[in-house]
Amino acid sequence: MAANFVFTEILFINIFICVLPIYFADKPESVLSNGNSFEEVEMAAKQLFSQDFEVFGKVQGVFFRKHTEKQAKQFGLRGWCMNTSQGTVRGQMEGELNKINEMKYWLQTKGSPNSRIDKAVFSEMKEIPDYTFKAFTIKR
Repeated sequence: MAANFVFTEILFINIFICVLPIYFADKPESVLSNGNSFEEVEMAAKQLFSQDFEVFGKVQGVFFRKHTEKQAKQFGLRGWCMNTSQGTVRGQMEGELNKINEMKYWLQTKGSPNSRIDKAVFSEMKEIPDYTFKAFTIKR
């Protein structure tokens, strides 16, 4: 009985991995459920965007910039962040849309362990043709 189940499971996996990609590969009309083609989704993932941010709350003296730099690098983002004289942290990030959105969520809800985020404000997102920065850095 167990051997039958394993055989069925392996057969299903082989069909899913081997046959379905071949079936859909030659169909130019292959679209995702949202109506976009696979090529359109792949192109959108490679588009670059830029967005400014400012975070309010207890974000100075709590290693907020260091954690922001680390998180941005983990997401593959480029840009900068810095303390302001008003007690906030400002910055700019560049990268793929989904990674910028993940970083926005992090800036709004997580921050450094000892920080307190009251609010995060973001500029309008702009599409950019190429990166402006080589990495994500802390400005002093």
